[in-house]
Amino acid sequence: MKFINKIIVVCLCASVFAGGCGQGGQNTTKSKNSEGTASSKESTERTSQDNEASKDIFAMDTYMTVTAYGEKAQDAVDAAEAEIERLDTLLSTGNADSEIAKLNEQKSATLSEDGGYLVKRALELNKETDGAFDIAIYPVMEAWGFPTQNFRVPSADELTGLLKHVDAAEISYDTDTREISFEDDQMKIDLGGIAKGYTSSRIMDIFKENGITSGLVNLGGNVQALGTKTDGSNWRVAVQSPDDTEDYLGVLSIRDKAVITSGGYERYFEQDGVTYHHIIDPKTGYPAENGLVSVTIVSSDGTLADGLSTSLFIMGEEKAAEFWKAHSDEFEAILETDDGTIYVTEGLKDSFTTDLNMKVITK
Repeated sequence: MKFINKIIVVCLCASVFAGGCGQGGQNTTKSKNSEGTASSKESTERTSQDNEASKDIFAMDTYMTVTAYGEKAQDAVDAAEAEIERLDTLLSTGNADSEIAKLNEQKSATLSEDGGYLVKRALELNKETDGAFDIAIYPVMEAWGFPTQNFRVPSADELTGLLKHVDAAEISYDTDTREISFEDDQMKIDLGGIAKGYTSSRIMDIFKENGITSGLVNLGGNVQALGTKTDGSNWRVAVQSPDDTEDYLGVLSIRDKAVITSGGYERYFEQDGVTYHHIIDPKTGYPAENGLVSVTIVSSDGTLADGLSTSLFIMGEEKAAEFWKAHSDEFEAILETDDGTIYVTEGLKDSFTTDLNMKVITK
């Protein structure tokens, strides 16, 4: 099994391209593999004479970098780290004391404000994507061994049985009281498909509360930028190639946006010569095989970008393009098909540069 973290190339946005955005410049940040030996949460701090503060953190099972510029940069970064740790503790299915783990065990709960917000957004996404995004997929993920890394290929009969318990539309949730319950005692949920996007948006809020107008977070490849670089130019974010972790598809020029990519290359295992990735189609129970190898979403809403990167990957190119046409005011997208073609929605045609063959999706 391999973990190939998006941070490997997307981190270029925070180093090679965004590096030097501080007036004194910044060295390239080395990427880290999520199979490293770090403890569950560890961090290193960097500060500079340019009122820059940056911290490397390991949480939510991935490496993260948080960088802020301004008089209260260090305060902002420290607060961001605390928020990451708080949300990790609150939402992780791997933590038996988290509210999501307890919900999965007890089948009912009154959620926290964060948990309630994420469930609300997840159920909205489930409806809007016609079930492509489904937080109730967790029992199937467990059967494949992705949460524990004890990988196996479930039988068709086992998956058929488990899919009877996968339908987020069957979750009972009251948005006013934040009370949630499962009538199906075999149902379990996982908010991992939107948790990091939500976390990056929360960090943007923390930056603003501390008077920060220029900052960048990279949560395991989920990138979100606040404002511009300190010289007033846009942040430059590299989109990783699914075929070569040392290469990239192209470079995005952004400000005040989240850039989140999903692909089968991120987490997968091999058995009997067949590769199985972690993006499971809720309709089949198997890894999605709809002709796409990578989906990148660009949006001002990190939570939305996180959820849609998975959803559009599952939909495939044609349905993904149609979905964008119906929601083009909310996000833009970059799609790579298994034949190497790159499709870019028209809102990105002037901000995404690539040496590869590119086609523009228009309304």
